[in-house]
Parts: sequence; C-alpha cells; structure tokens
Amino acid sequence: MTEARTVLIADDDRAIRTVLSQALARSGYQVRATSSAATLWRWVEDGEGDLVITDVVMPDENGLDLVPRIKRVRPELRVVVMSAQSTFATALKATQRGAFEYLPKPFDLKELLAVVERALAAPATAVVHEEGEGAPAEGEKLPLVGRSTAMQEIYRTVARLTTTDLTVMVTGESGTGKELIARALHDYGRRRSGPFVAINMAAIPRELIESELFGHERGAFTGALNRGVGRFEQAAGGTLFLDEIGDMPPEAQTRLLRVLQEGEFTTVGGRQPMKANVRIVAATHRDLRQLIRQGMFREDLFYRLNVVPIRLPPLRERIEDIPLLARHFLDRARASGLPSKQLDPEALERLKQHAWPGNARELENLMRRLAALYPQEVIGGDAVTAELAEATPMAEAEQGPGGGSLEQAVERHLASFMAAHRDGMPVRDLYERVLAEVERPLLRLALAATRGNQIKAASMLGLNRNTLRKKIRELELPVVRGLP
Repeated sequence: MTEARTVLIADDDRAIRTVLSQALARSGYQVRATSSAATLWRWVEDGEGDLVITDVVMPDENGLDLVPRIKRVRPELRVVVMSAQSTFATALKATQRGAFEYLPKPFDLKELLAVVERALAAPATAVVHEEGEGAPAEGEKLPLVGRSTAMQEIYRTVARLTTTDLTVMVTGESGTGKELIARALHDYGRRRSGPFVAINMAAIPRELIESELFGHERGAFTGALNRGVGRFEQAAGGTLFLDEIGDMPPEAQTRLLRVLQEGEFTTVGGRQPMKANVRIVAATHRDLRQLIRQGMFREDLFYRLNVVPIRLPPLRERIEDIPLLARHFLDRARASGLPSKQLDPEALERLKQHAWPGNARELENLMRRLAALYPQEVIGGDAVTAELAEATPMAEAEQGPGGGSLEQAVERHLASFMAAHRDGMPVRDLYERVLAEVERPLLRLALAATRGNQIKAASMLGLNRNTLRKKIRELELPVVRGLP
C-alpha cells in the first residue's frame, strides 16, 4: 500500500487552515498546518512534507521570501503560494522565485485540490530567480491593474510566460491594453535587457510593410537611397510587438511565416540571411479565424503566432475592476501634473453602469478630463454623467480607421481585399459576406451599449424585436443571460 503524501500548510488564518486541512485529509493526504513561517521552515529543514502551501502575509515572515530558500535546500519540494494581495506583482514574484503555482484568495477549493494533485505528479524541476532578476521593485507602478477573476488568470499566465520565449497572441477589443501585456512580458521576462520594438500593421502603407519589418538594401526599390534597418534587426535580443496583425497584407504574411519557420530573414533586395533573434508578441482586435475563413489571413501563420493565446476581456466584463482602474488613472493624471481628484460613491456607481465601448482607454481619457476640467476635489455622479454623454456623439462612431467616413473606410478595406485576391482563387458570395461583417459588430455594439437588453437594442437600431432576435441567431452572437 502506497504511503499517503504529506502537505505542509502555513497560513495565519485559522479558518483557512481548518478548511484546507479537512479537504486535503478527505482526499487522502496527511496534513501538517501552522500559522508560523518559522515552524514551516523547521519542517522543511527536517525533510518533512511532499508539498508546501503557504500564504504570503504571515506574522513572522513573508511567504514569498521563503520560496527561494525552500528551493535551495530542497529543490524537489513543490511550493504553492496563496495570497489575498491578488496583484500582478504577487503572481510575478511567486513564479520567478520558483513557486509551482500561485492562487489568489478567495480560492476555489476544487481548483486548489487539482493544483495539489498536479504538483505532486509533476517532475521535480525549479527555476529560481534571485531578488532583482526581473522582479518588480517595491513601490514600482505595475502595468496591469484589477482584481477580477479574469485578470487573476491573466496575471498567472503572464507571470509564467516571463520565464519563456514562447510566441504570444494577445486578442481583445480596442482599448483593452494589449500593448501593456506585450510590455509586461518584455519588461519582466528574459529579454528585458534588450530592446522592445513595436510596429502597428494598420498604420503603415501595405507596400512598405515588408521593408519596415525586414529592412531593405540600397536600390532595392525606387527611393531606397540607403540601406534601411527593419524592425526585426532593431529588436535583436529583445521583443518585437506586431500590433494589429490582422491587417498584415498577404505577401508580408508569407514572408513572416517563413521567418517563424526558419528563424532567419533576408532584407528586401538582400541575399544574406540574418538570424531572427527576437521574441514575438502579436496582437489584434479582429477575429482572425473569421479572416481565415474569408481568405484574408493565412491559417498556417495563425497557428505559428497563436502558440499561447491571451484574451483580454472588455471592461464591461470586469466591472468590479472599475474603481481600482479609476483610482489608478487619477493617480497617473496627478503624476502628469493635473490636480488631485477623488470620486464619490455615486460617481463610481455611474461608472459601473456605463457600457464602455472604448474600454480602459475610454475610462483613462474620462479620468484625465475630470481632473483637468472640474475644480472640486471630489467628483460627483452628475459630472461623470455629463462627461459620458458629451463623449459619445454619433459623429465619432461614423469615423472609420485612418479618418474619413465609414463608407470610405469600408471602401479601403474592400479594395485591399480585392487586390489580395486578384490573382488567387475566385471570391464568391462577397455581397452577403460583407453585409454579415458589418452587421455583426453593429449588433454586438448595440447589445453591449444596452447591456444585453434586446428591446432597447432593437429600438436603437430601428428594428423589430423579432427581426433582431433572428439576426442574433443567424450571426451566432452571444446573448447576455437574464435580459430580454
């Protein structure tokens, strides 16, 4: 008969010790529990235990400081860190100091038991980072803010990825902070001493993208009077952030795929291969799988880029983070020279009721406006309501990317599509496909603006409610439960 594995628990909360001890005992484990870091350390030094579960804040020592000490004396002993200080910094420090897993409090008991089972079955390997090796300094302003369940999972994922060079695909609506994820992966990762180079595919003329990415030789094309250094070469040893990857033209997609496959590239007009020594983080607000179905994005490139996907939730899916974000943006406004402001409870409640089509970027702009324009130190709900109403004119919605009317933006998009398929396979049902592509975001945004209320959304769109329901089914749009 196999001897039961022993789990060592250190937490200054008696209720948590009791709950964990009972749950682990029912699952067949032996348990020793203490409220003292010193007692835990004595057990570890004496060779006891097969797994450690420790809180961060304890009366006699910070649990995070124990982790590298444990890994030095017993590298095979896995450590799970728990914390009510559920921030990106905690997840990052736990991972970089060698913890097997980090769990924010309050935790799900089934999840914790699953983590215990995984940890005891995992091979005994550990990567220990000493203090200063990428860990955030005390008081350092961190790039990611929020304590919602969705953000906790992102913190844990990003923290794990800082110890790798894996390619990452960040998706999410405009304004959700995709570049912040890329910068966090760089600033706290293995390549932090190298450059961080960003390129936005939607902001560069399609005929120049290959030159911008890979560089060019003198005389490679009209106007190439000197050799040009591309972003891959500029980012050598660091991170290359490919923003709005969904807007990359087909010919550049083919060339990028070859770089990802072979690990080297040549400049436009050049013959000598160069090593691609970069970590790639790509991002888009577009549905790449839909673009693949439309023949506008290479499926093989998608899988090369989508090694580790990270989806950033829109602000309407993390309402509980709005007070934290608002304070964070007001602090940033004050640091930039604007007056210090606070929000009263009514103002915070009004923020929670807004649909936030512009996501965190819209919230930051609102906080800066309130700080700049209102003389009172404490901002009330009326001011928030007035500013939100002023900031959402229809004229803004009618502006397409790159300026101009919506019609002009659609025309540019279709012209790009036609050019990409001029010499390829014939395109069919284009009329219906274009209508569906316009209808889908229109209906999705109308439902978001009315918080899923189909009666209000139908009224806004000038549609019959039954017609709206039919289109929701046809376009396979998500429906918010509990709302008509």
